[in-house]
Amino acid sequence: MKENNIICGNCVGALKEIPDESIDLVVTSPPYDKLRKYKGYEFDFEEIAQQLLRVVKKGGVVVWVVGDATVRGSETGSSFRQALHFKDIGFNLHDTMIYQKNSLPKNHRRYEQDFEYMFILSKGKPKTFNPIKVKCKFPEKPTARQNSYFSETDEINRSARSKKKRYPVKEYKIKGNIWKYLVGKNHSTKDKDAFKHPAIFPERLAEDHILSWSNEGDVVLDPMCGSGTTCKMAAKNNRAYIGIDVSEEYCAIARERIRRIIYEQEQ
Repeated sequence: MKENNIICGNCVGALKEIPDESIDLVVTSPPYDKLRKYKGYEFDFEEIAQQLLRVVKKGGVVVWVVGDATVRGSETGSSFRQALHFKDIGFNLHDTMIYQKNSLPKNHRRYEQDFEYMFILSKGKPKTFNPIKVKCKFPEKPTARQNSYFSETDEINRSARSKKKRYPVKEYKIKGNIWKYLVGKNHSTKDKDAFKHPAIFPERLAEDHILSWSNEGDVVLDPMCGSGTTCKMAAKNNRAYIGIDVSEEYCAIARERIRRIIYEQEQ
């Protein structure tokens, strides 16, 4: 299957055209629960999972961004079942990350839903990890602080501790696995036509995963690409991309978004 391409068609059928172990990274978000019927197409999770296991390279990663619908006041738990199914068929659940977002207050007997899961599934040990780093709050401070009040026993312990070398805090540390993004038309993307799709995720979310789990020249796949956020950010960061979606309307939007970002980079 040709790289740098948006394919309009049945997800499972298109995946079957991709050669074995040819994909470095998958970043995608499936339809949630009652939204399984999408543009007349029914979401076949088990078959999609099996095809992803086949096409991903050894050491490759699947980023599965998913949440649960609320039915009769309770969550369905589908996200957990999907993560466990991936494990059952041969993926490692490398990390369970949180996508935290700003939410609108709603009138219900629950705390506000502020997050979705980002399951990091690897085919063996991940071959690539380029950790995102953030600045430490107190760089150059000692790693162990001494309290001015000690009991007699504490005084002995303090004496022992004082003999240990204390290293200053580094300027940067690896970011934690809860990633917070603002969402909505002023934050997720500047491409206004992207919002013609009902469930986009922020460009920065896709970009952060692409930078973390792949290198330049790698192939990034989104088998349910919608308006093309993953593919756009792959192209922006010098990765090859393959996007699949059953809707010609969304495929057209994805192609236009990618065309614009490539044009901007060439100027």
